[in-house]
Amino acid sequence: MSSPYSGATPAGSPQGYASPTTPPMVEPATSQNYAADYSGSKGTPTTEEGRPDVEGTSVGQLIGEVTKDLSALMRQELELAKVEVKAEAKKAGQGAGMFGAAGFAGYMVLMFLSIALWWALSHLVGHSWSALIVAILWGVIGAVAFVMGKKKFQSVNPKPERTVETLQQVPSALKPN
Repeated sequence: MSSPYSGATPAGSPQGYASPTTPPMVEPATSQNYAADYSGSKGTPTTEEGRPDVEGTSVGQLIGEVTKDLSALMRQELELAKVEVKAEAKKAGQGAGMFGAAGFAGYMVLMFLSIALWWALSHLVGHSWSALIVAILWGVIGAVAFVMGKKKFQSVNPKPERTVETLQQVPSALKPN
């Protein structure tokens, strides 16, 4: 049963609301003043002072209206959150792609600088020895990075301490005092 105070009345109803697939009905100028359309707020008629006109409506109907409106609001908020998260994820993906491109460009710069160093050293000690010197330099840099990374991983605690602590407090919070 649909009441005249419902914000979700079907198309063709006396309130003049239209479904998304049908054209909107035009209300005569002498009809009741409705505070809403499909843009978001509920379709409760208002008095001349701007207050909801709920005279003659049962409390059950009003609670039903509030429940329907809250349900619609939650669905709309969830849909909005989905759209926002999708847009932000797209931007984050594009940013990650740019970081990947920057990393590859940095790698190429390092490679060509290494080749330049190799050729520069080749004038002093020969091609073979200069290549060996550049390789040893990169080996030392790699070993230092490995040791530092290993120390960082050893300091990582896989157990989420704060979450475990708060979860242990939940059962005592649910017990009656």
